[in-house]
Amino acid sequence: MLIAWAVTSGGGGGGKDDAKPGGSDPVESITPGPGSSGPAISQQPGGRDESDDEDGSGGTGGSDGSGESSGGSSDGGSPDGSSTDGTSTGAGDSSGADTAGSGGGGSAGQQVPAGSPLPECKPSAVQLSLRTKVSYGPDDKPKFELIAKNTSSATCKADFGPKSAVLTVTEAGGEDDDPIWSSKDCPAAAGPLFLKVPAGATVIHTVDWNRTLSAPGCATPPSGKAGPGTYLLEAKAPGEPVQRASFVLAKD
Repeated sequence: MLIAWAVTSGGGGGGKDDAKPGGSDPVESITPGPGSSGPAISQQPGGRDESDDEDGSGGTGGSDGSGESSGGSSDGGSPDGSSTDGTSTGAGDSSGADTAGSGGGGSAGQQVPAGSPLPECKPSAVQLSLRTKVSYGPDDKPKFELIAKNTSSATCKADFGPKSAVLTVTEAGGEDDDPIWSSKDCPAAAGPLFLKVPAGATVIHTVDWNRTLSAPGCATPPSGKAGPGTYLLEAKAPGEPVQRASFVLAKD
């Protein structure tokens, strides 16, 4: 019996020793716990990705791109404006030249002989207008454009000769109203200058002025040339209303 008790007692001691490692088994069984926390942590980066996606969808290229597109369309409108400003500047040149509706169209007229079978243009069939630049630089030679528009259905010829379509330049604010230069004072060719004006078309005759002064009948004109200042330009043709414009000769 004593021997049996000792064996039984020894087995219990072994049970206690086994209990210690056994106690460590629950500790090892806890290790999956942190493993389960892994997914919990992995959800946090997942949340960050979703928030990043939301941020990306909120301020991305969608709105920025549409802003650029709006800016592009706005810029696209600006050329229209620049086109409007370009047209307004041309109109300024034209209105400065008092061409009122003459426009910039037309081409240089074809000269025809005085004895050409073409009939002469009637004043009622031709609209005459005048155009020049608003300002000329110190080294620029002013150019004056006589513009004839044939409003009839028949081709005719118009006389743009210096004594028929007379151009005069007067100094604005001068002591008198006498022109300082006139195309009829002493022209190189005093005869007529007929240009063909096709039906419904517009032709342009350009006269260059070298800024020299003139006197009637080829008399000796005052010395020197026209200086800086504002000048008035007039065009007179038989049966046509007087056309007027103004321009500036800029300082050096």
